[in-house]
Amino acid sequence: MKAAILPTGSTEQHNEHLAMEHDTASALVVAEQAALSLFPDVVVATPMPVGISEHWMEWKGTLSLRPETFFSVAFDICESLKRHGVEHIFICNGHAGNGPLRNEMAAFSEKLGIDVRFHSYWEAYSKEFVAEHLESGDCPAHAAEFETSMALAAFPGNAHWDGVDYDAETFDIQNENYRDKDAPYHYAARDLATPGKGRIMIDEASNWVAGQVRSMLDGSAA
Repeated sequence: MKAAILPTGSTEQHNEHLAMEHDTASALVVAEQAALSLFPDVVVATPMPVGISEHWMEWKGTLSLRPETFFSVAFDICESLKRHGVEHIFICNGHAGNGPLRNEMAAFSEKLGIDVRFHSYWEAYSKEFVAEHLESGDCPAHAAEFETSMALAAFPGNAHWDGVDYDAETFDIQNENYRDKDAPYHYAARDLATPGKGRIMIDEASNWVAGQVRSMLDGSAA
């Protein structure tokens, strides 16, 4: 075992039709598929299922960590992996709110003396790729066509429309970044998402992550 992939996600609302674990589940499925292609050199670590989600705390059920807590937990997991002989750690992120962890990578690598890198798996997609495969053109887009397609492809039990009547709900979303996007994302998810699209997006992300980890094993610079 030379390298590890550490999935990071969140526990937060995903509109009315997706499970709160979606970001964690999506990062995990991408990580597992990438690691399988690199067997036996790469292991997948236990995912971090709670992330930085203060922006969704108005929705009951959402859990959030303070950034400094999130960074500390991630560091301790990386240190544990190092103590088991892992020399390369790829943090495969599935939640946009966790993005500040990227700024900690130089310190992680210096303190641990190993190669630690952070990327969100949707960095795999070019604008042209998104335009070709997603009718909405939105990616990652919270609980919209992209994420719903991934759920339908990889864990369909987490996508459910029974009892969902979005038009009958009265939402008062406080977060200005999502207030005007929530409805369009819902309708895109309902009308455009398919398992086939999800499989395409998962495969592309998994291949990209595998390539990133392979470059780490080969000693390529970040």
